[in-house]
Amino acid sequence: MATRSVQLVCLLIFSTAIIKTASAKINESFKQEKGIDHAYFVDRSIVQNALSKGAVCLDGSPPAYHLDRGFGHGVRNWIILLSGGAWCRNITDCLNRSKTDLGSSKLMTPFIFLGIFSKSKSENPDFYNWNKVFVRYCDGGGFTGDIESIDPATNLHFRGARIFDAVIEDLLAKGLKDAKNAILSGGSANGYPAVLYCDRFHNLLHKAHRVKCLVDAGYFIHVKNPRLANVFESLFRDVVTLHGSIKVLPKSCTSKMKPELCFFPENIQQDIKTPFFTVMSAFDSYQVDNIIGSNIGECIRARNCTESQNNDFKGLYIYTWVK
Repeated sequence: MATRSVQLVCLLIFSTAIIKTASAKINESFKQEKGIDHAYFVDRSIVQNALSKGAVCLDGSPPAYHLDRGFGHGVRNWIILLSGGAWCRNITDCLNRSKTDLGSSKLMTPFIFLGIFSKSKSENPDFYNWNKVFVRYCDGGGFTGDIESIDPATNLHFRGARIFDAVIEDLLAKGLKDAKNAILSGGSANGYPAVLYCDRFHNLLHKAHRVKCLVDAGYFIHVKNPRLANVFESLFRDVVTLHGSIKVLPKSCTSKMKPELCFFPENIQQDIKTPFFTVMSAFDSYQVDNIIGSNIGECIRARNCTESQNNDFKGLYIYTWVK
């Protein structure tokens, strides 16, 4: 019995060594292929206790994130990024999504850290030694869903809001509660929850000197032109309805307008007390493609846009950004 136990331990150690060696080879191969010197892969961390709270991905698997620990004078500083990836607005979309890493932690692999998540002081002087967390997006509802019932025919779970709470609780236990400085950021579809949960996040960090939030390419606008506005209004209406998002939307907003309009950051930002910043192109490709049409970028490059497309493009700018 003792001999078998030793054999199993040796097998586990040997297997772990193989995995680490393979990961290192992939890491180096990726760097060479992309010409990136300071990129590195970080393994996923599964939030196991999330299952008991019903905080699960679309397919019912527990949520996950990638954590790279801070060091030196950055050991009490944290930057947390809610990863993007659009939304699923109907059962078919969500079923397809549940079979990918945007709907199941079972399919998530190590994630590449670079740029603002780099360890290189020369490349990332402000955050190189901070605790860096990349939260995987697997609910399809922008971390806002909270529906208790599960249709046995699909086994889809709409629990994004619970995932956010479970992940933050797990990180608090791993040192976030002692943070000196902290940033909650969100990219693309999850720029919105970075605003929505900004104050709640701040209120959890009692020892922090500074807490700020960042919307990175996720400030989708409610254009004034009714015809153009309908694209995102319709999308957000479907998301809010399917995922049960109204439970977490600010009542200060839903008491004044339709719930889907409260999915636009501009309609909730006035109530956010914590400082937050927005990085967003006036002509963000995702936004422009979805509001005006998926071929708008192609016609701009080819310089053969129709008069109607040009008018829509100008109108998007005038109605939205020119005050």
